[in-house]
Amino acid sequence: MKTLLISASLLGLTACAATAPSQTSAIDPVAQENVSAPVAPKVVELGGLTNEAAAERLHQALINANYLATKVAPTKVAVQFGNNQFLLEPSINSAGIDRILMNRFYAVHPQLQASQELPVVIGTLNQKLNFAKFVLLDQGAVIQIQGTVTFADRVEIEELRRFMLWTNGGLAQVAQSLPDGIDQYIRPIPLMQQMVPVKP
Repeated sequence: MKTLLISASLLGLTACAATAPSQTSAIDPVAQENVSAPVAPKVVELGGLTNEAAAERLHQALINANYLATKVAPTKVAVQFGNNQFLLEPSINSAGIDRILMNRFYAVHPQLQASQELPVVIGTLNQKLNFAKFVLLDQGAVIQIQGTVTFADRVEIEELRRFMLWTNGGLAQVAQSLPDGIDQYIRPIPLMQQMVPVKP
């Protein structure tokens, strides 16, 4: 186990994940006028709201933009993004900058929780990477990965999508640099209940 963690602490992670600009296709404005279906909002107005109201508006905007999302607390929205789940938490500040905290959580196997090397690995990740902050919670039982989207009054759904994509890319690089088999000791914590198909 020590060898596993020491190897992980010597990660060669010197580059941060980046997303390529998305390619957009031209849309015919005449054809767009003939569409009668509701268009998902591109911008979510959150300025001046309470954190609870901002979470509700963000939740509805994500649903309208065809994301699988659910409120898991009055100020927190869980959203499915590819094979991963993020916890989004608006923090609205009328006198300053607004933020949406984006979190991912991983459970740590008890064998790994007690190791002295785990805090070293987390510290190394925080020193070498800049796409997220890595934090140990509950005496090493949980790893929290947190990023922050800052904005003033309104945020674009596309900006949230790109941030989640960027975070996924960074975490994929981290996973590739870890020793084989580490996924048996560190696993994502599901934030949303699994959808069970209803039998006819």
